[in-house]
Amino acid sequence: MEEQECYQHPFVHRVKLTTAQRIRGVILGSFLFPVRVTVAAILFLVAWPLARLRLAGLSEEERARPVTGWRHHLFQPIILALSRSVFFTLGFLWVKVKGRRADLKEAPVLVVAPHSGYLDMMVLCQTQLATVVSRSENSSLPVIGALLEFNQAVLVSRKDPESRKKAVTQLNERLTSNGYWPQMLVFPEGTTTNGQSLLKFKPGAFVAGVPVQPVLLRYPNKLDTVRWTYKGTTWVEALWHTTSQLYTNMTVEFLPVYSPSEEEKKDPNLYADNVQKLMAGALGLPATDYVMEGGVPVNKLGGLSLPVESPARSTLSLLYKSGLGATAVEEALDRMIDRCQSGAPGSKVGAEELSSILGLTQRETAVTVCKLYSKDETVDVGQFYLSVAALSGFLSFKSLLHKAFNLFDREGRGCLSAEELSGLMGALLGVPQYNTHPLYEEASHQDKLTEANLLRVLTTHPTYQRVVNEYLQPVEAGSHLPFTPLAGGRAMNNNRDVP
Repeated sequence: MEEQECYQHPFVHRVKLTTAQRIRGVILGSFLFPVRVTVAAILFLVAWPLARLRLAGLSEEERARPVTGWRHHLFQPIILALSRSVFFTLGFLWVKVKGRRADLKEAPVLVVAPHSGYLDMMVLCQTQLATVVSRSENSSLPVIGALLEFNQAVLVSRKDPESRKKAVTQLNERLTSNGYWPQMLVFPEGTTTNGQSLLKFKPGAFVAGVPVQPVLLRYPNKLDTVRWTYKGTTWVEALWHTTSQLYTNMTVEFLPVYSPSEEEKKDPNLYADNVQKLMAGALGLPATDYVMEGGVPVNKLGGLSLPVESPARSTLSLLYKSGLGATAVEEALDRMIDRCQSGAPGSKVGAEELSSILGLTQRETAVTVCKLYSKDETVDVGQFYLSVAALSGFLSFKSLLHKAFNLFDREGRGCLSAEELSGLMGALLGVPQYNTHPLYEEASHQDKLTEANLLRVLTTHPTYQRVVNEYLQPVEAGSHLPFTPLAGGRAMNNNRDVP
């Protein structure tokens, strides 16, 4: 196997090719890619109507129950054979299987890691098309939507908290159905990585407190082509590189069933963490607290979500690159705080106004900055000021926190609510915060969170002091590092409650 390039976090992967490998790939790919993709597309088109037929004519009530009888016995082996044929066509000529897959009564759920990309779905062929959890957005895709319907998958929208709660409830019902529902397959990392570590497992598969069977995926190939991550090789490139190989090796290893202790049954996060450690140990990889939250890669520490690619750090780098010196940046921040204090909380500015406030000569820089904070060409004024000022070095942390506290204590009560604390920490860190309850509990006294107590906890508590000292440190002018990974790797036992 090739020696992997090391990255500072697990959300980046790039296929590195030598000149000889590139030439070989072009020669083989020019023939194999179109043939393999065409045949795979034909097989998918054959599977599409067959997958729809499985539930055709059933009422909503009947669709909410597992399919049995002739519909199961007729269509299940056909779709299984077509699925295996698709992967065979793409170059997965054989798959090495280690261990024994537990039956439904032994382990209602299979937890699979590491999650590398869409080609991981090959594991479904080794698990007799176990039901899966998928993004609800995928149900509208051609072919894929029909296959998810066939699979009776649990659908969840990452953008809708109510959808996540509903999915957790549905998972719990299925996993505790005592064999009524078929075995489920879950990728507990929730997103794909470069395979150099395991992300923090989401607790959805562990909420029911039932035994799980860990399943390891490996791709022992000279070229690591199957991975599709947050940044780096795109899914099209991954498909090209994979189909350009004569074949792709895959190993599926079923570990012994893991039965939770009474303590783990009561604490799904503890259960998830312990299974993550077990699987990481078997893979020889580190177990980390990285997660994908709201489409942003973050590291969890004390309930806080710390972006692995800091928007503020990238913003400062862009401002320095655009020709603004330290003095110009400080003056721009002064104009920004004036704008914050005169505007309503949560007010936003567009790229044009941001460019004017910052004194930028090129609008494209302002557009890029806006995209670091949101998907549209706007940015929250308070969040921009506080997150950038935190890394600018122009203010002491005490002075910065005082400004932040006053911005969020709009009524001048001298204390913040739990919701206001979430907004304050989100502004300082540059990304929304979903679980500041541990910090609120630690810093509040008699259900009141004062500025003095918040400052004390952030600067003296071992966990939160680490956030301030390692993350909210000034960036020198001319420094263009795009992110600041936390030292260590494993943090505290916190995670958001989504599948």
